[in-house]
Formats: sequence, C-alpha cells, structure tokens
Amino acid sequence: MLWIKALHLIFVISWFAGLFYLPRLFVNHAMETNDATLARLALMEHKLYRFMTPLAVLALAFGLWLWLGYGITGAWLHAKLVLVAGLIAYHLYCGKLMRDFQVGKSTHRHVWYRWFNEIPVLILFVVVILVVVKPF
Repeated sequence: MLWIKALHLIFVISWFAGLFYLPRLFVNHAMETNDATLARLALMEHKLYRFMTPLAVLALAFGLWLWLGYGITGAWLHAKLVLVAGLIAYHLYCGKLMRDFQVGKSTHRHVWYRWFNEIPVLILFVVVILVVVKPF
C-alpha cells in the first residue's frame, strides 16, 4: 500500500501544480490585449487543462484505492472528502472559464482571477492538516 500512497501523493501534487498555474494563466489572459498573445495563452490553458485532468483522475483513483485498502474512517475523512469534492468542482469550473476565454466571453477582471487563484491553496492547507493531524 505504500506504493499506492506514493502514487496518490505524486498525482495529487501534479494536479495541484495545474490548479495553481491555470488560474494564473487566466490572470494574464484577462490583462492581455494583443491578439497573438491571447491566442498563445488560450492554447497554453487548453493544453494544461487537458494534461491536468488525467492527473486529477489518477489522484482520485489512488485515493479511493487507499480508502478502500486501509478502510479509513473518521470525521476528518468526511471533511477531507467534502474538500476533495470542492476541488473537483473548482477543476471543472476552471474548464468552463477556459472555454469562456476561448470564445471571448470572459466576464471577470484580472483581480477576480487573482483571488480565485488562492482557493486551492486554502483547500490544500486544510486537507494537509486534516490528513496529518486528524483533529477529529
């Protein structure tokens, strides 16, 4: 099971790299006016999203494997699962924002994306505390 735990952590870290970087690309996209640069940012966003989605699926699959393999229970786990569901929703919403940029329908300013970019940081902070400390 240690190999499964290692793979889970590797894919979670990789997924979070995308969750941190994609909204940062959105910040730049919202500030840009040059058509060539906008096209380049849209391509980068699309490629990153397409790459990070399988990483998310693998992180979730190995996490499920750990859950079933260890038979983990506790209120901390329920809280973590709620936050993981929030991350999945965040990931999917990033896909919607990316598609909005691609068709020129983004309605948010760069400052909104800067705040939006902090959500996975906060979730990561709480999830690590829940998993390591198991406060309840």
